[in-house]
Formats: sequence, C-alpha cells, structure tokens
Amino acid sequence: METMTDSTAVAEITAHFQALSSFVPLRPIRDAAGYEAAVASLNRLLDAGAASQQHPLANLVDTLGALIGEYDDLHYPADPVTPVAMLRFLMERHGLTQAGLPEIGSQGVVSEILNGKRELNVRQIKALAGRFQVPPGVFV
Repeated sequence: METMTDSTAVAEITAHFQALSSFVPLRPIRDAAGYEAAVASLNRLLDAGAASQQHPLANLVDTLGALIGEYDDLHYPADPVTPVAMLRFLMERHGLTQAGLPEIGSQGVVSEILNGKRELNVRQIKALAGRFQVPPGVFV
C-alpha cells in the first residue's frame, strides 16, 4: 500500500491543492482582501448548490465557512445582547405583545421586565427558552 510520504503521491496532492487553491482560498484569512476573496469563493460555491450536505463540495463549503467565521470573530466581534433586548427581538419576530407572554406572568410583570425594573427569574427563563426554542443562556 502506498503511503502519503511517497514523493509521487505528495506531488500529485500538491498539484491538486494548487489547482483548487486558485479557485478557493484554503488558507487562514489574514487581511481584508483575503476575506473578500474567500467570501466571493463561498458565494460561488453556494450558487452552484454546494450548500446541500449531499453536494460533493459540501465539506469544502464548511471548511471555507469556518475560515471566514474565524476572521469574522476576530475582526467583527458581536456586541453582547442583553436579556431584555433578546426578549424584545423574539417578541417582534413572533408578533407578540406583552399580553402574549403568559410564561413570564401578567402584562404588568412583562412591562416591568421590558423596562428594566425587574429581571427574569429561572422559571421564566426556562419557559421562554422552551417557547422560542433557544438556549436558556440567551436570557442571562
């Protein structure tokens, strides 16, 4: 059985990798130009249908997405979201009013939470996480 250290195999892998790298940047993203090139390549792959897990290039999409995600996390960190901001977002997304959250309590209790006069308790957090199908940590 041929091993990976065989010079012929390494030469063949190198040629394939260089050819692939001319279309898809499979390396750490170090600057804005590299980021733009990676995003453009990812968009081309997605447009070609590679978002489907059954597509032969799905793992390539995942890898390129991870490289882009690392750059994003380093250069564009997300601002923390307060529990109240998350609750407001979910209410808006689901078209809910204060009266539409019996998990929290009365409309008055919901109002106090939304106005920062009261914090969510553990029971309310668990109920909201279940209702909106999100991790409880988004309300902490």
